[in-house]
Amino acid sequence: MIPANLREIKPGFLIPTLKSGKGGEAEKETPEASEPSAEAAAPIDFSNVVIEPLFEDQVDFDTFSRSDFRAVKVLACEAVPKSKKLLKFVLDDGSGNERVILSGIHEYYEPDELAGKTCIAITNLPPRKMMGIESCGMLISAVHHEGEEEKLHLLMVDPHIPAGAKLY
Repeated sequence: MIPANLREIKPGFLIPTLKSGKGGEAEKETPEASEPSAEAAAPIDFSNVVIEPLFEDQVDFDTFSRSDFRAVKVLACEAVPKSKKLLKFVLDDGSGNERVILSGIHEYYEPDELAGKTCIAITNLPPRKMMGIESCGMLISAVHHEGEEEKLHLLMVDPHIPAGAKLY
């Protein structure tokens, strides 16, 4: 018997099925629909990407090892009133207490895109008040330029990584 979340398209070849928003029934897919599109398979063009130069200053291992990088689950995310840039994240950091971190990434993300995601945060920075709200940490993002345009990508990891997992 084939599990409910898998569908056999050829003998011995199973593909995962997705639930639709309608009553939880599995979507009907054809074998052709499960194949990657030509667009998805196309290589990414990085020829016009500009990366900041690496720091020349060296950081000793003891200094680096005092930074506490953790996987955090986004429980809720909302725009901070009266701010064009700030998003307020309520996070599960694995401690049993909710952690609030503010991040100036609203130009790049809408709050509803981020709920449920697993991100990376530095959790042992001193608290900092912004717009009257205490932010307890920093979410990690990757930044680069494409031509004159700045691009930012919040670092998101596999959802199987539990909240509070330490990064080394």
